[in-house]
Amino acid sequence: MANDDSYLGDVQDVSGTTVSIAMSAKSLTGFVYIDGQGYRAGQIGSFVRIPIGFDNLFGIVSQVGASAIPENRADSTVGNRWMTIQLIGEGPRNGTFQRGLSQYPTISDKVHLISEKELKDIYGQPDKPYFVKLGHISNAESIPALVDVNKLITRHSAVVGTTGSGKSTTVASLMNALSDNSNYPSARIVMLDLHGEYGQALKDKANIFKISTHSQEAASQKKLLIPFWALNFEELCQVAFGEFGNEKDKNLVMERVYKYKLESLINHPRNGVTRDTLSVDSPIPFSLHELWYELYIDTFGTYHNPKGRVGAPKDNLAYEIDSDGNELKGNPQLGVPPTFLNIMTDAGPDKINYLPGALGLGKQVLLLGTKLRIPRYDFIFRPERFLPDSDGKIETDIDVLLKDWIGSQNPISILDLSGVPADTLQTTIGVLLRLLYDAIFWARDLSQGGRHRPLLIVMEEAHNYLNENTKNMASTIVQRIVKEGRKYGIGAMIVSQRPSEIDSTILSQCGTFFAMRLANAADRSHISSAMSDNLDGLTGMLPILRTGEAIILGEAVKLPMRTTIEPPPRNKRPDSQDPVVYDEVPLDESENPGGWGIKNEDEPRYDELVEAWRAQDPKISRIKTK
Repeated sequence: MANDDSYLGDVQDVSGTTVSIAMSAKSLTGFVYIDGQGYRAGQIGSFVRIPIGFDNLFGIVSQVGASAIPENRADSTVGNRWMTIQLIGEGPRNGTFQRGLSQYPTISDKVHLISEKELKDIYGQPDKPYFVKLGHISNAESIPALVDVNKLITRHSAVVGTTGSGKSTTVASLMNALSDNSNYPSARIVMLDLHGEYGQALKDKANIFKISTHSQEAASQKKLLIPFWALNFEELCQVAFGEFGNEKDKNLVMERVYKYKLESLINHPRNGVTRDTLSVDSPIPFSLHELWYELYIDTFGTYHNPKGRVGAPKDNLAYEIDSDGNELKGNPQLGVPPTFLNIMTDAGPDKINYLPGALGLGKQVLLLGTKLRIPRYDFIFRPERFLPDSDGKIETDIDVLLKDWIGSQNPISILDLSGVPADTLQTTIGVLLRLLYDAIFWARDLSQGGRHRPLLIVMEEAHNYLNENTKNMASTIVQRIVKEGRKYGIGAMIVSQRPSEIDSTILSQCGTFFAMRLANAADRSHISSAMSDNLDGLTGMLPILRTGEAIILGEAVKLPMRTTIEPPPRNKRPDSQDPVVYDEVPLDESENPGGWGIKNEDEPRYDELVEAWRAQDPKISRIKTK
C-alpha cells in the first residue's frame, strides 16, 4: 500500500506544534519509494502527514539527527535517527488543506512522507483565477508555485533578500503576474521606485512618473508632481520650513497658512469644504509664494521713519534703489526676495530708525526662499498645472492627479523617486503614501475606493525610510496602512535587502513572505520572529538559496514552499543587474557595453559623464544623441 511505502516513523514527543519522530528501520536507508518514485527521507523542508481518524495533520521537517532527540531521551535505542517537524495545518483525507490545527497527534501515531502527487492536490488548482503562478516548486518542477491574490494584496506581504539574490526580478515577476489584463483587468498598483529600476521592465503596462522627463520619453513618462497645497500642515512644515525653534513661531505660520486657505476658499469655493469646516490641513490651493513673500517682509523688512511718511508700516518699507532708481521689491512668483536698506549702515534722520513687529523666522523663511528658486524642488513648489496663482486659482484640481496615479488604463503606476532631493526624500515618500491612503480611506464606499477596487502599494528599498530607529512621516503612515489598510482595500508590499532595519511593527503585520537568500543572521532572525509560522528549519535554509529562489510562506500559500521564481525575459528585467567584470562569452554589446575583458576602441567621453552628473539624469546624453 502507498501508506506503507511512505511510512517514516512514529510520533514520540509532542510540544505545542513541534513533534519529534523516531524514524523506522525501513527509512534508515534514507530513501523511500512511493508509486515507483524515489524520495529522500528526512530532507529539511520536506512535508509529512500524520493520519488521525478521517483527517491528516501536515507538517514540515525542520530538524534531523541527534540534535532532534527530545529532552530526557538521549539514551534512546533509536540513536540519532530522530526527526523534528513543525505542524502547519490539517485537512480531510483526499480533501482541502487548511491552515491551523483543531487537534494534535498522540504518541505512536504513524508519520508518512508526502508524495509529489499528494502535493499537487494540496498546493492548489492552477486554473483558478485568484491564483497567480510565479514559477514552480524547486524540487518538483511539475508543481506550479501558486499564490492566492486575495490574501496577498490586502493581508500585506514582504519580499526580502540580500543584494544579488534576485529580489528585484522577483518583484518584476510578481508585478507582471498581478497586472495580467486577462485575469485582472481592474488591477491597480502603485510602486515607489527609489532608483528608477522598474521603468524599463514594466513600461508596457505602467505609467511612469519622474521628476524630470525629456521630449523623447514623453510617450512613456509623465512628470511627477506633488502640489504643496495638498500636504497637511505638518508635512508642509517639514518640506518647506524645516524645524521651528519654538511653538510660537510654528503657530504663527499656521495662522498665516489658514488665512491664505480661507481667502482662497472665499474667492474660489470648492465642493466638500466650507468656511466652517475648513482646517489648516484641508487640501485647498493657496499661493505659497505670496505667503513666503509676506513672511520675508515681516521678518527682514526695514522701514522709513513714519514721521516723514503717511500710512501703515508696510507703506513705509525702506527698499534699496537700483541704478535706474527702481525699488528692489523682488518677485514672489520667482522666489526673488526684496532688498531693504540696512538698519545700521543706512540709518538717517528721515530713513530707518526702527523695525516694528519683526518675526523670528529668519532661518525658516530663508530656507523656503532657497527651495522656491531651486529647480530640483519644482515638482512640489511649482507643480505646473496644479500651481495656484496669487489668489488661489488653479488650472487643474487634485482629482486629475489621483486619476493619473490610481485610475488610469494602465494597471501600474511607477513613481520614480530617483530625482527627489535627499533632504526631502523621506518626507516626500510619507506625503505620497498619506495622499494615497487618505484618498482610498475617504472613498471607501465609492466605486473608486479600495473596497470596490483594492490598491496595492509596493515600497522598494523600504529599509531607507521605514527604519525602526528613526520615526518619520513615512514610517508612521505605513504603520497605519499595515494595521488598518485591510479594512479599506489598501495592501502593502515591503521590499528590502535589510529586513532587520525595518520597523518590527510593520514587518509583523505582513501576512506573506517571499524570503530569498539572506546571509546576515540578524536579518534571518528578524524574519523568523515576524512570521506567523514556527518554521526555524525553513529560515535556516535562507543562506543557501540559489539566485532566483525564494521560500514563500504565510497566508497567500497553502503550504510554505521553496520556489524557483520564473524571471521575465531579459529585456524586461529591472535595471539592477550586476555589471559584468569579465565574461568568457561576451553578451550582446547592448546588454554588456563594457567589462574588463573588452578593449575600448573609442575614446571615453567624460564630458558626457559631467553632463549626466550635473543634470542628475543618467540617460540624458543617450537621449540627446538619438
